[in-house]
Amino acid sequence: MTVVLSVFVVVGGGLLAGVLFAVALSVVPAFLAMAPAEYVRVHQLVGRHFDKVMPPLVLACTAADLVLFAAAPPSPYRPLFAAAAALQLGVSAVSQFGNVPINRAVKRLSPAAMPAGWRDPRSRWRAWHLTRTAMAVLASLANVCAVVLAG
Repeated sequence: MTVVLSVFVVVGGGLLAGVLFAVALSVVPAFLAMAPAEYVRVHQLVGRHFDKVMPPLVLACTAADLVLFAAAPPSPYRPLFAAAAALQLGVSAVSQFGNVPINRAVKRLSPAAMPAGWRDPRSRWRAWHLTRTAMAVLASLANVCAVVLAG
């Protein structure tokens, strides 16, 4: 069971970090370059499937890290599983309280009828996204180190 969970946290955490990194590297700059109505339309399209996949992946990785932390014998690497879990909880919190409210507001807009005085959320969304991306990358690094050191 420990081997399966170890593989899962490395692969799942790597996927999480990789997806967020790819969004930061390509999608965010594209969003910033778009006119407001085009941004709203594309944001609505891009976010459609993330909502179904990313939250369960983050929570599953967090749970697996907590199980690995509890099951691992005392050693210098054991706290890395707890650190990864804490960082992934941070990803979840930033997503739920930073990015998701913005996503919901963007989903309610009509690209064909942008409201007068629309307050552009892209810089705030980017800041939240970069924060959660950094946490996901650090969580992935912690998991890889913990699994390799557990050897």
